[in-house]
Amino acid sequence: MAFAHRHLLGLAALSADEILFLLDEAEHWLAFNRRPRRQDDRLSGLTIVNAFFENSTRTLVSFEIAGKRLGAQVVNMHVEHSSVKKGETLADTARTIDAMRPDVIAVRHSIGGAPDEIAGVVRCAVVNGGDGTHEHPTQGLLDALTIRRRKGRIEGLKVAICGDIRHSRVAGSNLACLPKLGAELRLVGPSVLLPEDAPAPTFTDMDEGIDGADVVMMLRNQRERMEAAEIATLEDFHARYGLTRARLARAAPDALVMHPGPMNRGVEIADDVADDPERSAIWDQVEAGVAVRMAVLDHLTRAKREGRPT
Repeated sequence: MAFAHRHLLGLAALSADEILFLLDEAEHWLAFNRRPRRQDDRLSGLTIVNAFFENSTRTLVSFEIAGKRLGAQVVNMHVEHSSVKKGETLADTARTIDAMRPDVIAVRHSIGGAPDEIAGVVRCAVVNGGDGTHEHPTQGLLDALTIRRRKGRIEGLKVAICGDIRHSRVAGSNLACLPKLGAELRLVGPSVLLPEDAPAPTFTDMDEGIDGADVVMMLRNQRERMEAAEIATLEDFHARYGLTRARLARAAPDALVMHPGPMNRGVEIADDVADDPERSAIWDQVEAGVAVRMAVLDHLTRAKREGRPT
């Protein structure tokens, strides 16, 4: 099958078959990236602009490596250099970039829906690299790929997503993705950090929420959100919602531990849990991210490379 979408703006719009197709394609690039020499020229002559209106390190570097390993010209546009800072509208900034004839724009923005707005005014493909509290589709794909590779399947697994779910675009994409692939989700965190209309069972008790879970996915928490949840200190949050070795014992004996990064060690996750090679998949997630983004860039540019209408 071919990936029929012009853009990748979110996983909510994709079918299970389309998600599985991208995961299968990413498997190839995972193997490719483990070779001594990692260079493919299928995107030679194409230009990718990473338009990051919000600071990022790992996502930006991952998109850059993905594009360069496919042979593309990659341009990184940082927020501090953006004309938006001078009062230009997002749409006009997008039109300016588009006038330079890029082939893909990867967008990261603090406002939900910004990639959709950009996709509406440009001629090239747009990839959502994370928008506000909405979605982070390549993160959702790399999480699914990591689970499938480490557990051998996704269907039937109990996945506990823990932390600030209400404001998490990572949670948004996993909620849009994993249930389509047959996973059973649980949402765990303080009540004010859980979604109002939660699409999965919610738990405010961490021990109860991860009981018997096959995957425990921790989310990064911000101090201002903990204050809203009436949690006075980082130590208090760790005591109530941090993933410790003792708490992990409540999950399945072979439960997988995940975190999208960057981690607040000693807050949402303990050092010995994060660094456990048997249980932690955190660095596997980073590796899978490059492969997923290579698969996405490959398929979003195929129609143009093959001379088909986009």
